[in-house]
Amino acid sequence: MTSTYDFAATTADGRQVPLRDYAGKVLLIVNVASKCGLTPQYEGLEALYRDTQGRGLEVLGFPCNQFKEQEPGTDAEIQAFCQATYDVTFPVFAKIDVNGPGADLLYRHLRAQAPGDFGPQYGGFFDAISKIRPEAGGTDEVKWNFTKFLIDRDGTVVKRYEPPVPPDDIRLDLENYL
Repeated sequence: MTSTYDFAATTADGRQVPLRDYAGKVLLIVNVASKCGLTPQYEGLEALYRDTQGRGLEVLGFPCNQFKEQEPGTDAEIQAFCQATYDVTFPVFAKIDVNGPGADLLYRHLRAQAPGDFGPQYGGFFDAISKIRPEAGGTDEVKWNFTKFLIDRDGTVVKRYEPPVPPDDIRLDLENYL
């Protein structure tokens, strides 16, 4: 079976990093954007990272411009924004696509392993999204910025959190894997 650790990511400066480098860690993989209403989640992601990194959590951010072009900057501009605005210390990789024919292989894997929970608890959020992106309804696609995937120490995708779930609401689940 394919593991999340079988993939690689490109850093903002163009280097390839095998995710195997994170083997044995718990990962929280998030598609991020700097001009989104959910952008303040960077603060919560950084707090999770700082609080639990010493126990084995790695937060990995993947900028994506597929949702209303809310991540228009260059990789260098994205890095500068994250550091200056939210003092982000977790890795924020190069910009990628998370959906469609050009979707990054890692995200194809994540989506296949955790297709999503689009139930009524997210009604208002997904009602609004379906007006913007009607093609995404009912699919495994990432619906919006700040979709989060929790990966256990073996590289298995264990849970997907939809965009409106704030990082602090993930803490209890994290405790089961740290």
